[in-house]
Amino acid sequence: MNGANLDDLVDLLGRWASGRGPLYLLLAARLRALVDDGVLAPGETLPPDRALAARLAVGRGTVVAAYDLLQQEGRVVRRQGSGTRVAPMDLSAARSLDGVPANPLLMHILHPPDGVALLTCAAPDEPPPELAEAYAEAAAALSGVRDLGYQPAGNATLRQAVADYYTGRGLPTTPHEIVVTNGAQQALTLLAGLLLTPGDTVLTGSPTYPGALEVFRHAAAVVRPARLDPALDPALDPARPDPGAASVPDVAAAMRDRPALVYAVPTASNPTGSVMPAGARRRLAELAARHDVPLIDDEVCAELCFTGETPPPLAAYSPGSPGSRGEQVITIASLSKVVWGGLRIGWIRAPAALASRLSRLRAVHDLGGEVMGQLAAAALLRRLDGIRRARVTELRARHDHLRAELRALLPSWSFEPAAGGQTIWVRLPRGDADSFAQVALRHGVAVPPGRSFDPLGGHPRHLRLHFLFPEEELSRAVRALAAAWDAYDGTARPAARQPLVV
Repeated sequence: MNGANLDDLVDLLGRWASGRGPLYLLLAARLRALVDDGVLAPGETLPPDRALAARLAVGRGTVVAAYDLLQQEGRVVRRQGSGTRVAPMDLSAARSLDGVPANPLLMHILHPPDGVALLTCAAPDEPPPELAEAYAEAAAALSGVRDLGYQPAGNATLRQAVADYYTGRGLPTTPHEIVVTNGAQQALTLLAGLLLTPGDTVLTGSPTYPGALEVFRHAAAVVRPARLDPALDPALDPARPDPGAASVPDVAAAMRDRPALVYAVPTASNPTGSVMPAGARRRLAELAARHDVPLIDDEVCAELCFTGETPPPLAAYSPGSPGSRGEQVITIASLSKVVWGGLRIGWIRAPAALASRLSRLRAVHDLGGEVMGQLAAAALLRRLDGIRRARVTELRARHDHLRAELRALLPSWSFEPAAGGQTIWVRLPRGDADSFAQVALRHGVAVPPGRSFDPLGGHPRHLRLHFLFPEEELSRAVRALAAAWDAYDGTARPAARQPLVV
């Protein structure tokens, strides 16, 4: 499309204003889809604010707000005198599939660059031996079964196993409170579809899991950062605040604005590896109950705490007598981090009435997941203690090795040790992470910059590094990062779209 052709863009926007919610969010959602699908190519010029506003019969402020939101997300670049352009992709190694530009948000998964160590995707790349055993057990369980296999809420055996798992952690749960999903990402998508309307506000931590930010943005919600743990400084370095980092209000103050949803990753957080203490957990659960706001507790990495003990889920801290079911808290989890990402099994724990509505929505999407994997997941839950011990032992050793290598080869970089999970949150002493990521890529390492993890595009000097590689590969990756740092001058500040990071 010719960037100067206003009529072409209006045709591509189509019925952008036909949804519900503020016009600027609806316009931003449609433009976002055109950018992410490659219809609006990197570097393409978008119409001036006034011209597009006049053509769409809206106020100029609607277009300005839509462009500003896309700029916060890194999808467009706005400069006085040169207008608004689609941002370049992060990866100079970007290529297309069958002549169609790859969606930059999926690039590292759909088409990983050759010869590059991917520190962008934090998921185990080798399934444990128990997975094959679990599938053999699942195959035996299917012998002689007569069932259509369409189970939108999930297989009954797995729902019971998940309910038993939470009950064993001190949170009484029945199978009617469990909905099985194709991983935690689908769980987030279903919840956003059911609980959010365009223009709703979602509060998240900062930094937080970027896959959730994308889900909420595509639901045309307004995503705002909030300090979920009052003891944590949002920049993780109070002596040297991150330049450009937004001021983050405490969640108690932010709750007064009546958000539609709160999203938290309190246990083995992605990206920081932190674990929220019990007092902050109780406070967050009580605030959600007091303000009648649904609270999503993302426990995808919860079983990877280095202490070896998994803290109770947030629902266990909801107000009420001992054994309260935590009606205001929705828990999501999966086996993608503790077992393997290729096992697309996750779940939602929610009040039975909400679980029923989610099941109906799931039926519209895909009629439910495949049964064999769900039976295997039930078998894996029975083996979870052994799988977790082996995974945590391996991760702790690799975490310590990565820390030692960074301190030896990149002593000016600062970070806090992780308390669990698979990643650490690193702060650069100068420059910005986006431009350094470009230099690192040319040295054979792909790293996700910090603003991918912030609702407002903050944390420009932070990187997330995972420690999933074997120690020898981690050493090679750090040596490459050190060489890239030596070559980096810290002055270039390109705006670029974020790759999908998990």
